[in-house]
Amino acid sequence: MKRSIEDHAARFDEIASEYDDEGSDEYRACANLVIEHAAPDTDDVVLDLGTGTGAIALALAPDAERVVGRDISEGMMSEAETKAAEEGLENVAFGRGTFREPEYDGEVDIVTSNFAMHHLSDEEKREAISAIADLGPRTFVLGDVMFFGEPNPDEPFYSPEVDDPATVGFLADALTDAGFSLSAVERVHEQVGVLVAERGRPDADQNE
Repeated sequence: MKRSIEDHAARFDEIASEYDDEGSDEYRACANLVIEHAAPDTDDVVLDLGTGTGAIALALAPDAERVVGRDISEGMMSEAETKAAEEGLENVAFGRGTFREPEYDGEVDIVTSNFAMHHLSDEEKREAISAIADLGPRTFVLGDVMFFGEPNPDEPFYSPEVDDPATVGFLADALTDAGFSLSAVERVHEQVGVLVAERGRPDADQNE
């Protein structure tokens, strides 16, 4: 991680009120794909890591039994809580937690995350994916900044001073090592994509 958790939290606290207005087309496309692939049933519990202002959590809540959002920014979660109240959603709960320490020990069927894990170093990503696997979900849907080819340093989609994206290959290996099988790979941009990882489907087809 190029900056401390506290530094990242403070940075997102500062931009929380404007965050929803600043998303790129790629961010929105990624979020839509995460929501589409998560597709919870009415008895599913969803854990949304790096929940931010709740874009994923709030979209999934009407179809799930319960959604739990975790983030390091109190400002971002305050925005999420306000939106949940405005939408009348009572099956969503937000609280502080990180990828490696989500501070959640309940049942979870689906884990989601969008545009958050790229703040971690590669080794930290491996630790995070292992921690997610230990929670026992059947599905993990990761939307993020990731490299489908060689990154172009002259045209980065991300901010090199604060972000540390991995290659799709690295993430796929980390997921496989943690006991998941990739069931879908969605390319939104050469530096943005969605990976869908599941348990018990070693022969699942990959779509790119």
